[in-house]
Amino acid sequence: MDQAATLTPERLLRQLEWRVVRRLDGRLQGDYRSLFRGSGLDFTNLREYEPGDDLRHIEWNVTARMDTPYVREYVEDREVTAWLLLDHSASMGFGPVDRQKDLVLAEVAATLALVLTRRGNRVGMVLFDQDLERVLPARSGRDQVLQIADLLLDRRNPPAATEPPAAASRRSHRARAAHGADGHVTDLGAMLNRSAGMIRRRSLVVVVSDFISEPGWEQALGRLARRHEVVALQVSDPREDELPDVGSIYVEDTETGEQIFVDTSDRGFRTRLKQAADERRTAIEEATRSAGVDLHQIRTDEDLVRSLLRISALRRSRRR
Repeated sequence: MDQAATLTPERLLRQLEWRVVRRLDGRLQGDYRSLFRGSGLDFTNLREYEPGDDLRHIEWNVTARMDTPYVREYVEDREVTAWLLLDHSASMGFGPVDRQKDLVLAEVAATLALVLTRRGNRVGMVLFDQDLERVLPARSGRDQVLQIADLLLDRRNPPAATEPPAAASRRSHRARAAHGADGHVTDLGAMLNRSAGMIRRRSLVVVVSDFISEPGWEQALGRLARRHEVVALQVSDPREDELPDVGSIYVEDTETGEQIFVDTSDRGFRTRLKQAADERRTAIEEATRSAGVDLHQIRTDEDLVRSLLRISALRRSRRR
């Protein structure tokens, strides 16, 4: 039986505390602000712009009146309210049998919740698929982390017992795009707008998704970022970029059940698939950039600690 499919919330948390959090404690020396937070959350003052200031903090109304750029200053809270906006659409079921994207999603969400709540902060969760699935109000404590893990593990779709072991490696991401069971594409923008309406107090918002969605979600992400500190984490699998040469195979859209027959030994086909993946990745990067939000990659084949340390280093360097 797939070990990932038999995980319980308590077992997942124990694994993460040993494999991830303990190692992060040693490497980050307790300074998790570089990983999760920017310059602060509570507005305290206005001052003239200085080279190196975050352009997102420019106060445009005052700048127009004074004819000199002014920026907003923030102070760090002792306590943080964080919200995890988690994409649980069917495309998140892609990846190796023992480490699909939805398992990585559960590990990332549980790790963030563990680290934040053990410092007395509150964490809430919005779980969405084709529609809003579940909302957990922001709370602190280990029970909240267990509830988040329980909901995520419960909604994972383990492979069928009759599925051949190599089946997952033969699935093409292009055939598994974000079409829902009713033929509609996952609308990330609608979910972000609905989440923004529920999150009243200025918070740290972490969006974890593969960003396979209807276009135009960057407007909703930008509106969210104007009020909150927003971090975007894209969960991806290397086989989303290119297929190995395994001959002629059927690939299936897991959300619609539609199947197509492709020849993976056709070099031209693999080249076109790679180009389409590169174009999609570039479009997502440009969309998040236009929204004023940092986008970070978390891959199914990469150690989670290494991914989080890379994110920490990037966020530190961008605030200097």
